[in-house]
Amino acid sequence: MIKEKKILIPLVLVLLVCAAALTRLQKQEQTAGEPITETGFYLNTIITISIYDSQDTSLLKECMDICKQYEEQFSRTISSSEIARLNRGELTDAQGISHLSPDTAELIQKSLDYASLSQGAFDPSIGAVSSLWDFTADEPVLPDDEAIQQNLPLVNYENISLSGQDIIYKIPGIQLDLGAIAKGYIADRIKEYLLDQDVHSATINLGGNVLCIGCKPDGSPFRVGIQKPFSDRNTYLTIVEVEDKSVVTSGCYERYFEMDGKFYHHILNPATGYPYDNDLVSVTILSDLSVDGDGLSTSCYALGLEKGMKLIESLPDTEALFVTNDEELHYSSGFPR
Repeated sequence: MIKEKKILIPLVLVLLVCAAALTRLQKQEQTAGEPITETGFYLNTIITISIYDSQDTSLLKECMDICKQYEEQFSRTISSSEIARLNRGELTDAQGISHLSPDTAELIQKSLDYASLSQGAFDPSIGAVSSLWDFTADEPVLPDDEAIQQNLPLVNYENISLSGQDIIYKIPGIQLDLGAIAKGYIADRIKEYLLDQDVHSATINLGGNVLCIGCKPDGSPFRVGIQKPFSDRNTYLTIVEVEDKSVVTSGCYERYFEMDGKFYHHILNPATGYPYDNDLVSVTILSDLSVDGDGLSTSCYALGLEKGMKLIESLPDTEALFVTNDEELHYSSGFPR
């Protein structure tokens, strides 16, 4: 009987080791296969988060919650948001100072940085004019030109002074619109959260703002399609392979309407209050941070091909693809092809 026990104990140990090995193998197969994915509608667009190296679906829910939180903070159109309250003057004290939350102050500072870099072609104070346009309406209406002209003097980023979390306007009535840069900032915050949760292989897609965390579990890069303008979704001009990079596109095809034979799109010129008309259809930016891709894609679209390309070539670790109205593709020197 004693001998049988001696034989049984090593056998049990072998079985335990095999079971543990099998569990590890199953987990490896699970994470090496299809990612866990969740889709939602925030920031006025469809967003999709895919995680490749974890099966913890609670991470996806938290990512969606982050989107919801920031949308309720940065949106110009949600009346309870911090930006909407700032625009209504509800955060302003008797000295004309508005005290902001750290995230809002950081995002506004980023937008001012790109306003300066683009010499005002990108301007976060466009809200007084952009609020007159509605590119999502079932039956769009052309804004009254008189209203645009009346509001244009309010559009000038140089009338905004930001020190830490305190913001002061040099003239009353300035309206901020951070829609051109907020998605990039939010994508970066989601990436920070996932990295803190030990996720190192994932994609964050906020309506065309794609931010890749690392690469696929097998070591291969992520393949990101660049949308073909005015075509069905998932019809691509080209596909780029990226690791740990942001891919952001801004284009006139994203939100637009036609009236009386004229084309109107959502990228507005701060100098005129009307859409830019510069022979560009879209600009795609490859960068490390998504907020930079967001700011630069709009800035470069606003600047046009020549000035936009010159700006990109002056920046480190940043590449761009410009698409002109004649469907020609113009690549920066280091854009992957």
